[in-house]
Amino acid sequence: MPIQKTWLRLRSLGALGELLAMKALVDNRFKNIRNLNDQKKNFPYADLYAEKGGKRYVISVKARNRYQKNRRLNSRYKLGSDCENKARRAEKEFKAQAAWMAISIFDDVYSVYFGTLDSLPAKTGILMGEPHVQGYQCLVKEKQHGLDFRPYKNK
Repeated sequence: MPIQKTWLRLRSLGALGELLAMKALVDNRFKNIRNLNDQKKNFPYADLYAEKGGKRYVISVKARNRYQKNRRLNSRYKLGSDCENKARRAEKEFKAQAAWMAISIFDDVYSVYFGTLDSLPAKTGILMGEPHVQGYQCLVKEKQHGLDFRPYKNK
């Protein structure tokens, strides 16, 4: 697959992930939800801002195919270069805690997991193996998304 086509596919998967993340936040009674990329394109670390239970969060959203091309579990969702420093700057700017949302998509269903950056042993990626996922807050479990997901699949 040409690099340009791959980049567009990943970018649109990211945008889809942000929409699914916002829906999950609304459905789980988070308040004052904002897409930070509307303020500044590619906001450092965080994609979303939300509040719940008196806590403020700056949230990095990672949407991925549950399985890689080789049909093995996509076991780690990278949070990006210099993630921890970028997260700390976002925390200061918004007086909020750095958090993440991992959106695992498989065929016609998706699941959404939520946690804080400090809960991750290595603050560079979200581990998605079964023992790890069991320790995360699950906001959406195996829900049908109703979309034609074929363009987003690993080929």
